[in-house]
Amino acid sequence: MRDLTLEATKRGNNVIATFGDLATRAAQETTKTVPIVATAEDMIGARLVSSLARPEGNTTGLTLLSAEMTVKRLELLKQLLPGLSRVSAFWDASAGQLQLKSAEETARSLNVNLQVIEIRRRDELESALQTALGSRPEALCLFSSPFLASLYQPIVEFAAKHKLPAVYQWKDHVAAGGLVSYGLSLAAVWRHSGVLVAKILKGAKPQDVPIEQPARFELVVNLATADALGLTLPPVILIRADEVIE
Repeated sequence: MRDLTLEATKRGNNVIATFGDLATRAAQETTKTVPIVATAEDMIGARLVSSLARPEGNTTGLTLLSAEMTVKRLELLKQLLPGLSRVSAFWDASAGQLQLKSAEETARSLNVNLQVIEIRRRDELESALQTALGSRPEALCLFSSPFLASLYQPIVEFAAKHKLPAVYQWKDHVAAGGLVSYGLSLAAVWRHSGVLVAKILKGAKPQDVPIEQPARFELVVNLATADALGLTLPPVILIRADEVIE
């Protein structure tokens, strides 16, 4: 990762756009002068900046409030499955500890036994899935992370094979056969990142551009997947859903 950001700096780019805490930290370690527009899981929690209103140094961007989103996803699973007591969750440590702590606190408040399985590399996924299966979970949860999001297809297939309801980060995961997602519109995130990059290219300094927080989230459900799992989605979920995929 650091090699990529170093190459971007050497090419004389006027701005570096990053996605995720790990990429942003690598860019910050590479340059203190080239502006960085970051789309990160948790800008404050990951200590990428010390203030959202007036970010110091050369970094601004969008924080995705991932800890809050992970909490909402666990609460959503409980709404879908009121008797839920065991959840296996996949975690990318590079996305920070705050998601983990928030999820564990929420699980306790929901009387849910939360098994957190860390995945560091793509070749660890199969082992992680088998570890989850061994604990006989009633549902799966993906914590927020660009890396975990990239693994969604085999996780969707695993969930379908073993009849496990699962909650995901992005709408694209539900369109590919996942049961439900709650979070931001990925297309809107990319568009907004582009707007911030344009501000910097027009002369704005990163420390003068407040880091923004998302204001709108979308709930997407897949009825075909629910039917395949033998689930009847609660009316309150269907009413709240921004999109229902049939």
